[in-house]
Amino acid sequence: MAYASSPDRPPRSRASAKIVIAGGFGTGKTTLVGAVSEIPPVNTEAWMTQAAKTVDPLGGDPGGKTTTTVAMDFGRITMGDDLVLYLFGTPGQPRFWPMWDDLCRGASGALVLVDTRRLDVSFPAVNYFENDSDVPFVVAVNLFDGRHAHPLPEVRDALGLPPQVPLTTCDARDRGSVARVLTETLTHTLQMTAGRGSGALTTP
Repeated sequence: MAYASSPDRPPRSRASAKIVIAGGFGTGKTTLVGAVSEIPPVNTEAWMTQAAKTVDPLGGDPGGKTTTTVAMDFGRITMGDDLVLYLFGTPGQPRFWPMWDDLCRGASGALVLVDTRRLDVSFPAVNYFENDSDVPFVVAVNLFDGRHAHPLPEVRDALGLPPQVPLTTCDARDRGSVARVLTETLTHTLQMTAGRGSGALTTP
């Protein structure tokens, strides 16, 4: 008896999500996108000029930063077989903050990077997502030296983070660490959007 062969299974469609990587100047956004992106990351780094230094002074910057993102960083990472994350890093300098609204349009979630050595540069980003945006967000302390400088409860108190905003850590240089914190961000996004009755992922 002859049996008809089964048709090939159609390729599985992939869902996608836009994640914004935000934070103050020099908190590690460009490094994070570059560490995890499976494509050559797109960035708009420009040399800091003397004029820029008068607007965004570098005094106390521990890394001796000489370039700055003037538009955005962009990267992509595939999570499993059926999910692609598109990463959009915001410019950190105050004169570029008006671009944040455009970068956050259509975003599923946001990851706000914090440098506890310069906590003051993190307040505007946290304030933006708390008060000026409806994008769910997670705050991550970037472990520049590979260890905790301050306990997370102290960081939460210093930033005035409400209990419903997740606070975690990551090493923006390490792909595995970045993938973990992106997973946490997406999980939080899905929980928040489920409560609102809206979807966080898009499918073709």
